[in-house]
Amino acid sequence: MKYFSLVWAQLFRSKTRTALTLLSVVAAFLLFGMLDSVRVAFSSGGSVDGANRLVVASRLSITQSLPVSLQSQIRNVAGVRDVTYAMWFGGIYRDPKDFFPNFSVAPNFFDVYTNYELPANQRKAFADNQTGAIVGESLARKFGWKVGDTIPLQATIFPRGGSNDWPLQVSGIFRSRDRAAAANEENQLMMHWKYFDESNDYIKSQVSWFTVKLANPDNASRVANAIDALSANSDHETKSQTESAFQQAFVKQFADIGLIVTAIMGAVFFTLLLLTGNTMAQAVRERIPELATLKTLGFQDRTVLMLVMIESVLLIVLGGLIGMGLASAVMPILGKASGGMLPGGGVPAQTWLIGLGLMVVIGVVVGVLPALRARRLKIVDALAGR
Repeated sequence: MKYFSLVWAQLFRSKTRTALTLLSVVAAFLLFGMLDSVRVAFSSGGSVDGANRLVVASRLSITQSLPVSLQSQIRNVAGVRDVTYAMWFGGIYRDPKDFFPNFSVAPNFFDVYTNYELPANQRKAFADNQTGAIVGESLARKFGWKVGDTIPLQATIFPRGGSNDWPLQVSGIFRSRDRAAAANEENQLMMHWKYFDESNDYIKSQVSWFTVKLANPDNASRVANAIDALSANSDHETKSQTESAFQQAFVKQFADIGLIVTAIMGAVFFTLLLLTGNTMAQAVRERIPELATLKTLGFQDRTVLMLVMIESVLLIVLGGLIGMGLASAVMPILGKASGGMLPGGGVPAQTWLIGLGLMVVIGVVVGVLPALRARRLKIVDALAGR
């Protein structure tokens, strides 16, 4: 630590160059902090301990359906308070770019999802109208829908009577009690499962998933194992998981988040290595007479080597900490704006540990060659300009 002031002075010897290099490091670790937080969020959620609700889907794939008859068996499992089901529909409105989640649901769907607020008269209207639909408040606002309007939904998977037309009438508009998740939850449309089951041309008595409401969250693991045991060794084996894990599995159908993050950050850090390596090499090259003077004053070769190495690591760690700090500040804002689709709790500890490790490794890698050059420096040659 007694040489810290010397290292600090050398680091900011060329303030413009150091500032620009720091900005590059900050940008790299800001991106890393944000992307790896998403990766950690999408790879977590394996444990069901303490969950209030479980989602039961096919063990093979979320695209595989399950027999609706499983509902009665699941309901009889000890610890299950209620169970509902839904079937993915996947229709489009006007244009594929206007995508929103839409599926058919059981009559007791809103008994299990009590976080959805729906006026009693609208819920009754939905129950009485076979072709009725319930839409989220955000979705209704986006398209200007109101109760009584007809939505000309177009099927992409399940035709009806040889046609893709599925006209639905808006029977109710729900809103989320949790306003932090409103943007996500209120971007959905639900129709009657019975109408879907009777009208579609291809699939009968099948559902995409069951949602189980537990009597006691402390028994979540036991209940999950008991439910999965119902269909063990059958052609429709199930996997019970938390709602967050189920949503992650759904997203992974479209992209491998971990692979994407790794590929992006690999390219970013490779570029950062080249940039900071060039910066350190240039900095040492410019200071050859000064380093020779230090050796003349009695600094040993290993001391000069360590001074350059510490300068390199300090440059990366300083920029990395600023970048990770900015990511910690930005992630809660992005999580709130995304309606819960992105993690909103800041940068997790796992990402911080990986980030700190990367800072040290990158600092050592970019500093080792310039440091070795400084160590091998001959006083006479350096002062003579050779």
